Amino acid sequence: MADIRHNVVIKATPEKIYEAVTTQEGIEAWWCKHTTAKPELGFVNIFIFGQYYNEMKVTDLVPNKRAAWECINSIEEWIGTSISFDLEEKNGKTLLRFSQGGWKAVTDTFAACNYDWALFMKSLKSYCETGTGQPS
Repeated sequence: MADIRHNVVIKATPEKIYEAVTTQEGIEAWWCKHTTAKPELGFVNIFIFGQYYNEMKVTDLVPNKRAAWECINSIEEWIGTSISFDLEEKNGKTLLRFSQGGWKAVTDTFAACNYDWALFMKSLKSYCETGTGQPS
């Protein structure tokens, strides 16, 4: 099993970042413009990227600390992976530890997604710090 991991220091409160990764309005601002999402355990968030349709079940929510999803419908390589956002306040900033874990193999898709997640982490940072992200 392989994991994609990114650590990002964001000049924003954990509350702001938690809202950005758990609410429909927040996610639409930095990741996916076509989102249906709720910060509710068991809710199935839907993300549509053109021809790609993703369903992520909300598996963990600890306000201002952690949000996690399990991919239940997407491209083959994503199904069964877990996505998590862990937040830790440090010196007036927040350390975000992002992970998409449980990949079955390190493939070209894994590498492309690692790159894409890095771009989206930059978008999330920008959204939380300036109010403007670059969603797809």
